[in-house]
Amino acid sequence: MKLPHLVPGFFLQRMNRFLATVEVEGKTHPTFVPNSGRMEELLLEGVQVYLKDRRKLPGKTHYELVLVKKEDTLVGLDSRMPPSILEEAVLRGRVMPGLKPIGREPSLGNGRADLLLQGKGSQVWVETKSVNLVENKVALFPDAPTIRGTKHMNALRNLVETRKGEAWVVFIIQRKDAEAFSPFTKRDPLFAQALKEAYKRGVKVAAFRSLVTLKEIILDREVPVLL
Repeated sequence: MKLPHLVPGFFLQRMNRFLATVEVEGKTHPTFVPNSGRMEELLLEGVQVYLKDRRKLPGKTHYELVLVKKEDTLVGLDSRMPPSILEEAVLRGRVMPGLKPIGREPSLGNGRADLLLQGKGSQVWVETKSVNLVENKVALFPDAPTIRGTKHMNALRNLVETRKGEAWVVFIIQRKDAEAFSPFTKRDPLFAQALKEAYKRGVKVAAFRSLVTLKEIILDREVPVLL
């Protein structure tokens, strides 16, 4: 997935879930945070960030956080990107062979999934999750309790149990340094349990790490899921 032209800056402070301040060329700017996760391990004062310029768009924020540099690793922060990253990889035949995208945001229970794929004789509902926390080479999700995520797991499980179709949850790790994925039980035991139950009932679970540069984010390879 191609990224827009990015402006370098330094992270200063998070004001709330979706608002932060950054420094660009010695000046302080209000900045949109496209991710409701805590990201406390990443968004440290003074850390290098890369931003999308929003100054010509309506609104009070001047920039939008896209990437952060963690030591020598670029990390994608935008939780809206995984459906597009995965869809692009499926279209190119890099992952999930035999499937092709046929729609976005299909109905799922009382809500919606991210992607609808078509296989041989069956449709596949896919929910993607954005992962940017890695500890000891293990990617972890979520980094904060997610009631919405737990509802998604239960809805996918129900879809499979009622035999209305095939369901996947795919964790898109927006960094290159993960060797495995695991639910972060310590941060959200309810989500971890819902994920395990969904898997036991037939929901397929996969995780892919990404190659992240200043120009694009593309899936690198699948990593083991530790449940």
